[in-house]
Amino acid sequence: MAPSLLHFNTAAAVAVASAKAAENDNVSRVQLPDKTRNSRVLVLGGTGRVGGSTATALSKLCPDLRIVVGGRNREKGAAMVATLGKNSEFVEVNINNKDSLEAALSDVDLVVHAAGPFQQSQKCTVLEAAIETQTAYLDVCDDTNYAFRAKSFKGRAVDANIPAITTGGVYPGVSNVMAAELVRAARSESKTEPERLRFSYYTAGSGGAGPTILATSFLLLGEEVVAYNKGQKIKLKPFTGMLNVDFGKGIGKRDVYLLNLPEVRSAHEVLEVPTVSARFGTAPFFWNWGMEAMTNLLPAEFLRDRSKVQQLVEWFDPLVRAVDGIAGERVSMRVDLECTNERSTLALFSHRRLSVAVGNATAAFAVAILEGSTQPGVWFPEEPEGIAVEAREELLKRAAEGAIAFVMNKPPWMVETDPKELGLGIYV
Repeated sequence: MAPSLLHFNTAAAVAVASAKAAENDNVSRVQLPDKTRNSRVLVLGGTGRVGGSTATALSKLCPDLRIVVGGRNREKGAAMVATLGKNSEFVEVNINNKDSLEAALSDVDLVVHAAGPFQQSQKCTVLEAAIETQTAYLDVCDDTNYAFRAKSFKGRAVDANIPAITTGGVYPGVSNVMAAELVRAARSESKTEPERLRFSYYTAGSGGAGPTILATSFLLLGEEVVAYNKGQKIKLKPFTGMLNVDFGKGIGKRDVYLLNLPEVRSAHEVLEVPTVSARFGTAPFFWNWGMEAMTNLLPAEFLRDRSKVQQLVEWFDPLVRAVDGIAGERVSMRVDLECTNERSTLALFSHRRLSVAVGNATAAFAVAILEGSTQPGVWFPEEPEGIAVEAREELLKRAAEGAIAFVMNKPPWMVETDPKELGLGIYV
């Protein structure tokens, strides 16, 4: 790999594209190796927003792939297949039923698990079935407990000779790879050690990603936040520690709050950064106020109960859909790295549509697996055995298709509208 970080078009490593390109068929096609060119890829949750956008992105990126849409609703499945075209089919599958899963996996080469939410799930049934049927695996998990439970199957995946990536969506996922590249550049190019890594995320409304994202957000409010400060694990109240973060052109400054996200622990352990935290914020501003109020007024036990949270989703969903029509679905993620020599760099990714961005990101991970980037075992995106260092540039380029801004390894002042952050609060 070239010594400078991610040369996309110039040494500046800055890629900017129009969102229009992502919504048209103007996508750079991928020529897969002969042995995987006609692979069958099962997308579980393929009739939902995340799975559906993943299936769509995959079919555009690799038209020769055979896309199998997995779900429970045949009517929605037929509609999705009609959209995807002749190289697709629908299969009815219940992810909580071992026999149903193994039957669906019996003749596919890769399974993409996008049937969330992952919070409060007690078993990794899809991963276990993938290991039993020797099927490559990818999930878009955004839950710390689930992700590390999946990692416990590493030995079994090695024995079965299957590659598997957990937390392989947009965030976590692409954000992890961005962080890994910042850390790699700091150590290899600047000869310095990372001290603090901060993940900051923003979406407008629900990001157009449907009830699953809403359920995930509510469930996360019931989880104590785990962060790391100078190597020590600390626990904090969810949706506290507000920072006003500048996401640059097209997004601006946004308030973000602490949440318990898996990339905090995985980055701390894999990248060996002593201080790590993650924050999330949304718009309009009153949604943030509502999330704070829920954290303060509702017992954590209530917010950890999936059936109760599902009830909340049913109540709030019509209102959220209405507000989404006004707020749009812009998404941005910023990763900040501070090092021992006071060197500060960032990575920034912004897109007009989260539903498109998450599809592009997940498809980029799926293609990397099919290209042979992933070794047997269960890996996080920032581990080189999951996404090989030399494959990161291409993965990020594919994930950033249609982005309004994508910047790697630059000082904050080159991106921000005002380089000083406001309202620092808890600084971890």
